[in-house]
Amino acid sequence: MSVTNLAEPQDCMQAIGSYPFDTFETGLLVVARHHLDALRCPETQAWHLAYSIAAERWGDSIGLPAAHLLARFVKYVMQCRNDGFDYNDPFCEHSRGLVTVDEATLLNALHFMRRDDTSAARDAVESLTKGRLDPDVIRSGLTFANRFPAGASSQIATQSGAKLRVVR
Repeated sequence: MSVTNLAEPQDCMQAIGSYPFDTFETGLLVVARHHLDALRCPETQAWHLAYSIAAERWGDSIGLPAAHLLARFVKYVMQCRNDGFDYNDPFCEHSRGLVTVDEATLLNALHFMRRDDTSAARDAVESLTKGRLDPDVIRSGLTFANRFPAGASSQIATQSGAKLRVVR
């Protein structure tokens, strides 16, 4: 499994806003990057950051399962790819709003699965896995999509993060 962390923005990157991803999907990007860091270099235990960021962003009841299911999806995707996976450094402020081709393809697969667009999802998974329609990738992606369907974005937003209030 080869994962390439790009320290600096590259010419082939695009702004994440140029894709049709919703706010939940764009929020998954940094979580996925930390999971990819953990796969590339397990001793960093970067998965801790992935879970922490997800819980902070969406609260424990949404964030922790989202981080967990995303970790499974990313792991299975990486097991299918022999040529590596290019992703941006999750700590690089210059590439925060940019996506690599591989990152965009990963988010595209989830995007179409969350919308139950079978044909587009199949094409995205095939592109993501370089031609392998791996059952583990499909199953983990559909499990994620079933738990976090696109229509639930408003519910995710209302349950997100800690709520602060003044107590007298």
